[in-house]
Amino acid sequence: MPPILPYNEVTEGMQGTAYTVLDTTGEVRTFPVEIVGQMEGGKGSQRMIMARTSGNFIEHVGGVLQGMSGSPIYVDGRLVGALAAGLKDLSPYTFFITPIEDMIPLWSMPDTKNKTRIDTVDVVRAVEERKKAKEKDELREREKKVGKMTHAEREAEWRDTLAALRGEKTEETSASGAGASEAQKAADDTHDTTADAVQSTDKGEQTSTDPVTSSPAAKKENVHAAEEKSTFFVSGFGSAGLRYLENNMPAGSTFFPLGTVSANTPLPTRYDASLAGGQPVGVAIVYGDFSIGATGTVTAVDGKKVLAFGHSFMHKGNVNYFMTDADVVGTIAGQSNGVKIANIGSVIGRINQDRETGVAGILGMFPTAVPIRIHVKDDALGTEETFGAQIAYDEDFLPVLSGSIAYAAMSRVSDSLGSSTARIRFAIRTNAVDSGVFERRNMYYSAADVGQVAVTELLQAMNMIVTNPQEESDILDLDVDVELTGGRQTAVLVSAVPDKLVVKPGDTVTFKTKIRPYRKPEETLSIPYRVPKAQPAGTLNLDIRGGGFVPVNPLALLAQAGLEIPDDEEKFKSTAEKLDDLAAQGQNNEIIIAPGAAPAPSSEKEMKKRMRAAAKASARAAEREEPKRVTLLGDPKKKDEREKFYAPYVIENVIHATLKVEE
Repeated sequence: MPPILPYNEVTEGMQGTAYTVLDTTGEVRTFPVEIVGQMEGGKGSQRMIMARTSGNFIEHVGGVLQGMSGSPIYVDGRLVGALAAGLKDLSPYTFFITPIEDMIPLWSMPDTKNKTRIDTVDVVRAVEERKKAKEKDELREREKKVGKMTHAEREAEWRDTLAALRGEKTEETSASGAGASEAQKAADDTHDTTADAVQSTDKGEQTSTDPVTSSPAAKKENVHAAEEKSTFFVSGFGSAGLRYLENNMPAGSTFFPLGTVSANTPLPTRYDASLAGGQPVGVAIVYGDFSIGATGTVTAVDGKKVLAFGHSFMHKGNVNYFMTDADVVGTIAGQSNGVKIANIGSVIGRINQDRETGVAGILGMFPTAVPIRIHVKDDALGTEETFGAQIAYDEDFLPVLSGSIAYAAMSRVSDSLGSSTARIRFAIRTNAVDSGVFERRNMYYSAADVGQVAVTELLQAMNMIVTNPQEESDILDLDVDVELTGGRQTAVLVSAVPDKLVVKPGDTVTFKTKIRPYRKPEETLSIPYRVPKAQPAGTLNLDIRGGGFVPVNPLALLAQAGLEIPDDEEKFKSTAEKLDDLAAQGQNNEIIIAPGAAPAPSSEKEMKKRMRAAAKASARAAEREEPKRVTLLGDPKKKDEREKFYAPYVIENVIHATLKVEE
């Protein structure tokens, strides 16, 4: 940690130097800084130092650019703080500095995130232990070989060893290569939060080691008119995926799509990375075939602890994000919004603080993450692709990011998601359900964009898990399979004729059901239905419907009959029960036969008649079954008596049928 210049010792007219990296060479460049004065907004507000710059170099790049924040400012060899904000639409040569005194406390702030109950592996220790074990094995093998050598061979062996020690020979390169291979192998054997096996379209290499900094693409506005917003560098998202992301992320977020020539090369995780003030650094919330993050510059380092940016990334406090190295591409000058472009690189640690005065993290530690795999097949184009990414475990963003990645994967494989049909299956491994896996399938059609419709239940399920009010739920991974078909795969129900009209409780009726697929001949299906054992005598109204059609709420019918029952059941359901309800919902390609809504009683006499018939039916059913403990409101876990039949089409309507039930 370099010596610091306290805020109260900073005075007008002081001359200093700023450090930053601006191109692919990784060379640390400097530009002069003159302190204008101190700025305080009163109790609780952030202190800032106003400064300006000049000179041929800074004029050549267009002034202080969006992306330079975090660059360390030194005066007489002492660190003043980090370049943090410029004046939008005003002078590009005047900016504000976040005092280093206000950034250092980030290292000691509470860190309660990443306390998952999922077993993780200390990758660095695993690599070291594996390396030591390998060295022991090699030593034993060598001892065996030496034991079998002749006297002359032993002397030659000693001569080679002494030559290597003197530097005449070295196997350092191959040894380091073996170490890197071991590190990669150890990572592949774990379910840690890194993204070793995931492809990425970003390229990152460690750059200069000089004491300087660059800044993220997250730009902070002037302290008087601070406009809180985040700027992200993204890769892997096409134009459609980027629009979806922009529409679902917090308002005011700005996205810069980037791509690199190393799109087909997996980015390794660096377990022994080191940083120094001035080197580029990245913060990522998604890493892999799809990447979302920002790049900036290291302000200061103390051992494994890192400070950067000089302002917040998303102002989220205690966080759980990927720390990456970064590769500066270059700068783009503009009338009022010049920007420095950089790519997210390899994962090197964890960002655990995202505060007003900057971001802080730890090298060699890695965040809890959710691996996501998406396989997309387009039958019309005959193409298919599998994508992978790691999403940092942030409960606020995990649902929308998982949905955005799934949608982006669909848009990359298919050239058009309009007027298409999608079959989707997703499985979430989580302890939020007793089975350990929540799985859901469905089929969708949309004339506008089937991809956005297809991810709705994925978003719903992920949101239920991360908002579990009972406890924090663990999500181990997410697996998504999508099959896209060009054209409209829908059908309407035409008729449903039962093989008998008069039935008794418990009887099975077969409905001869006709459906009319879109622009295809009619098809006939035979669908069985079993009459409930407790069905009272009289007319049984049945709905034959697509699984996506929600039946009439029974509470609404009771309200029509003059009975008011508060709908508090949902408030007391556990997350597991809510997920069970979602799993039990009808699929859009199901044909469901279930009791429908009976007409509201026309009089009090009619209502009493129905109640008597229901009581008799319940008594008959009770005689046939073993005695059970019941409640007046019934078993809340009992599902409606209904039959399902799966069709290769999205069913778009509902029809009705009636049966006469006799005692």
